[in-house]
Amino acid sequence: MKPYQFIAKTLAGLEEALAQELTALGAQEVKPVVRGVSFSGDKALMYKVNYQSRFAIRILLFIKSFPVKNERELYQSINQMAWENYMDSSKTLAVDAVTQHPKMTHSLFIAQLAKDAVVDRFRNREGVRPSVDLDSPDLRIHVHLDQNGASISLDSSDIPLFKRGYRVGAMEAPINEVLAAGLLELSRWDEKTPLFDPMCGSGTFLIEAAMKATKTPAGKFRSSFGFMKWNDFDEKLWDKVKTDAEALIVPLEVEIKGSDASRKTITMARRNLQQAGFAENIQTEWQDFFQQEKNFSGFIITNPPYDERMKLSDLEEFYRNIGSTFKHLCTDSEAWIIVSSPDAMNAIGLHPSRKIKVFNGSIECRFLKYTVYQGSKRDG
Repeated sequence: MKPYQFIAKTLAGLEEALAQELTALGAQEVKPVVRGVSFSGDKALMYKVNYQSRFAIRILLFIKSFPVKNERELYQSINQMAWENYMDSSKTLAVDAVTQHPKMTHSLFIAQLAKDAVVDRFRNREGVRPSVDLDSPDLRIHVHLDQNGASISLDSSDIPLFKRGYRVGAMEAPINEVLAAGLLELSRWDEKTPLFDPMCGSGTFLIEAAMKATKTPAGKFRSSFGFMKWNDFDEKLWDKVKTDAEALIVPLEVEIKGSDASRKTITMARRNLQQAGFAENIQTEWQDFFQQEKNFSGFIITNPPYDERMKLSDLEEFYRNIGSTFKHLCTDSEAWIIVSSPDAMNAIGLHPSRKIKVFNGSIECRFLKYTVYQGSKRDG
């Protein structure tokens, strides 16, 4: 049987990490592309990648491509596809579209046209048409247009894979779970050195680190994936994929802890840790990082709060305190911090030994490494 072709979408800067992960999971023909990785494999691999990938946002199953010059050709080509192989008229659908076509430039119109082509096929064949459900469809169709034509795929994930299922609550602007997992990978944390997030927010870094160290599948806490609603869903194969993955889980043996200056935030983090099953293994404390009393030696990773309404002087003081605390209370540590402001980076007052460009949503950021030594407090 000819292998399926897939595209795994991810965040800019995580393409290589995702490619290596897919290769380790058994993918073939792995090739990084912009904000994604193309690969091939069977249905079991599609289930496996959705369940285990820490760096993918969604997994698209390619089904057809064709040249297209105008809206009429696009409608006809999609209308002629055998959509009855993928869904029944009683099920629901949604269409997402991305276009780089020189003449067809309106993505919402493209999505509407493609939807019409699919439902009209059912209406002409059966006299009834499927309904649209933009939030939780039985089949989510992805249309991609460029100057060469159209590519049609099915979204096997539906709900984006960064929505792990362990977050029962979050404060304002929590870090994306895929970004947190990706930053841990880029930092090359060895899963043995004690890890500390001193501004842990809702606990995302703590949970992603624990999942990485215990080999817990990223999708373990999710209840639904797009492929589970497809006509060809194989429940026995799905159960085997989950059983095989969960058999690899190991106990958490590395020390992971977090703190935050907000009591409300720490309460939220503890709820998320409880949902993920790590509440008994990960220590959390209501504490201001700048007022901690004991030195921490180990690995630090954090996403400091950044309020765009903060005055520049306040911003500089806040990040100056981060640098000072690193130097005086985190000696013999490797510290990683994600910042979006050059002023913030300069205010830290230490020389980063590594700078990695990453994107937090649409915001270009820098992921910075500081190595703090006891004695001279050298950095670099």
